[in-house]
Amino acid sequence: MPKRANIYNCGQRDSNIYVIESGQIKTQMYARCGKECLLSIFTAGDIFGESSLLGAERSETATAMRTTWVRRIPAARFRAAVADHELMDGFVDYLALRLREQQEVIATMVTMDSEQRLASVLLRLSRKIGKRRSPNVRAIEERITQEELSGMVGTTRSRVGFFLKRFKDAGLVLPTSDPFLVVNEERLAEYVDEVD
Repeated sequence: MPKRANIYNCGQRDSNIYVIESGQIKTQMYARCGKECLLSIFTAGDIFGESSLLGAERSETATAMRTTWVRRIPAARFRAAVADHELMDGFVDYLALRLREQQEVIATMVTMDSEQRLASVLLRLSRKIGKRRSPNVRAIEERITQEELSGMVGTTRSRVGFFLKRFKDAGLVLPTSDPFLVVNEERLAEYVDEVD
């Protein structure tokens, strides 16, 4: 899939589950007013689109963030494969982990202000897709725009820019000439823990 290509769209009937072989996919929903809510970012080895097992229309859109290779598995074939108890156990564990991650996202949306939510999103992204540069530093080498961050945080792009500058001044986000974010994971975690 080329960058920006949709794997499936909201409202579409698609009876497939997808596994990412390489690259990155984002899933997003749109409010009636057109505002985007970025739900999640998936990387190599991740499964997405499992809602097709329900047989309903897609509630989100899945888009390639860069050139991405995905394996499409028909839902019926997937169901037959996970009938093997070992595969079923692994899939249930994966779904439980995804559910826990989504519950944590909901908790931050309800209990934190937008600056704190941005810090939490950056920490989560750095741990999921970041590359370790030193013991406390991770680089989020996938270019994620301020607009995409605002969709994950639930605020405006201008507020995200303002908060990123504050994070740089505080040493949570490190200045770099690279086109991606470099974070001090330890300091960011301390900041998030302080506000919990």
